[in-house]
Amino acid sequence: MHSILYGVLFILLAPLIGGFLAGLDRIITARMQRRVGPPILQPFYDVFKLFQKKTIMTNRFQAPYIICHLIFMIFTGFLFFEGSDILLTVFVLAVSSIFFVLGAYSSKSPFSFLGAERELLLIMAYEPMVLITLVGFFKIAGSFHIYDIIASGKPLIAYLPGIFLGFLYILTIKFRKSPFDISYSHHAHQELVKGITTDLSGKTLALIEISHWYENVFLLGFVFLFFGFNIWIGLGVTLAVYFLEILIDNTFAREKWEFVLRTSWIAAFVLGGGNLILLYIFM
Repeated sequence: MHSILYGVLFILLAPLIGGFLAGLDRIITARMQRRVGPPILQPFYDVFKLFQKKTIMTNRFQAPYIICHLIFMIFTGFLFFEGSDILLTVFVLAVSSIFFVLGAYSSKSPFSFLGAERELLLIMAYEPMVLITLVGFFKIAGSFHIYDIIASGKPLIAYLPGIFLGFLYILTIKFRKSPFDISYSHHAHQELVKGITTDLSGKTLALIEISHWYENVFLLGFVFLFFGFNIWIGLGVTLAVYFLEILIDNTFAREKWEFVLRTSWIAAFVLGGGNLILLYIFM
């Protein structure tokens, strides 16, 4: 019963937490660039404004694809915080990503089409590391169920340092931060060419923003798993990781997709794969 309650709390609170973190991101980014920056509630103002704007559809399939993307993203977080099977959770996340790509493919815009192509490349880049992370969790906890992993009481970070570093590397892709924001970004310098969201407007673009907030909270929950043996250490490291992603975002210029794909696979097989090999040798 409690597990379902946590899932429901995620559905209710994740947009608030995600929007608040997005506002914090903008303020920290502005400070790094010696600007005052917008108020912390600005992401909420932006989304409310998008809901009031006229939505222009390039075709009748676009809206259903985006709505399905949001529904499956919410379901991903619900499964995770409800303590379900983490394999199922990652599978539902992949389905959500595919609906996002289909929404862009349904457009006739070459910018949208190119953004969809790049989004597929990013999925290819981060999925190996995600799967290696799940195998690492199973090797230590003996279960794919999230609450079993936490209940094991083992400090996963002590057994999976390489996997954690590899996961941090691909986390920049999932947060859509520079230098890996090749398909879509929130930054002003990409407003003219918004990649996969080029043909989205009004309510559909607002749904994408809300989906992004849900996804960010889910991803931070994933980071927390490594430190689940202590809630305060877990929360502290999770916030530190989010700050690190903002710092990386403001430090590095955007890379080409070849670099993203190559280095992500190297990180997965060297850091993640190496960690797994050592686990199977010594445990």
